Amino acid sequence: MGQNFELEGTVKVINEVQSFASGFTKREFVVEVEDGKFPQSIKFECVKEKTAMIDDYGVGDPVKVSFDIRGNEYNGKYYVNLNAWKLEKPGAGGGGNRGGSRQAAPASYTDDGPPLREAPGGYGQESDDDIPF
Repeated sequence: MGQNFELEGTVKVINEVQSFASGFTKREFVVEVEDGKFPQSIKFECVKEKTAMIDDYGVGDPVKVSFDIRGNEYNGKYYVNLNAWKLEKPGAGGGGNRGGSRQAAPASYTDDGPPLREAPGGYGQESDDDIPF
């Protein structure tokens, strides 16, 4: 399903895991990418068991993100998310290993495709902006 993308940059922000009443979890992080005169700050999210992928990275670390683009409509508005499903050090064989002192990420973090995602509205989230993700 769909096309997979890759992007290399530097970790700029790592947010805490967000948990919702339905049991759904997500975590957002930002990667800064050089783009000529004006660097771009690109926000990604990882969901469910993938939220731990970013644990082996810190702000300022180089990272290569494999992701897919997810879009949906809710109440006549359209939303786009960049769904990260694999992280690795640029030029490395994979795994997101920092300084050799930690084990490589489990195989579930470096599988060959993006995770399946629940249908919009299926997360049971409660929020003031009434957005289902």
